[in-house]
Amino acid sequence: MIKVFRGHLTNAGQVTIRLGTNNGLIGYKINKFEIFPNEPGAVNTEGIVKVFKTKQTSVDALVDFGNGHLIAAAYYTQYAQPNTTANSVISIFDAEIFNQDIFATYSEISGTTQLMNYYIELEQVKLDLSEATVATLKDMRGTE
Repeated sequence: MIKVFRGHLTNAGQVTIRLGTNNGLIGYKINKFEIFPNEPGAVNTEGIVKVFKTKQTSVDALVDFGNGHLIAAAYYTQYAQPNTTANSVISIFDAEIFNQDIFATYSEISGTTQLMNYYIELEQVKLDLSEATVATLKDMRGTE
């Protein structure tokens, strides 16, 4: 089963994507992750959206693939000049299975885009009790 989440993030903001269940026996992995600016082509845009397994205490544009809590990152750039092409780079750690809420952040690097749209498709994975325990502990600790 696929679950879809979409919405928008404000600059320096964070949203919670609610996934937690009472028993944690349903896990998820990211199948698809896309971002798109609120005003494409109208303003200069350069921004980062990151998805984490834990709530972040601050939002920044630094991307560290060594961070065990990071499960996806997307970079988007487009300039409001004629004949410029939008570019995006998306990295999904698709082997990561989680069973708790996830958190998305947005940081505008340069430009004036205050809202960035996101679209996330999650695939549900049934977990047995030991897999659920391991997934929960990994989510809390941010370990591999």
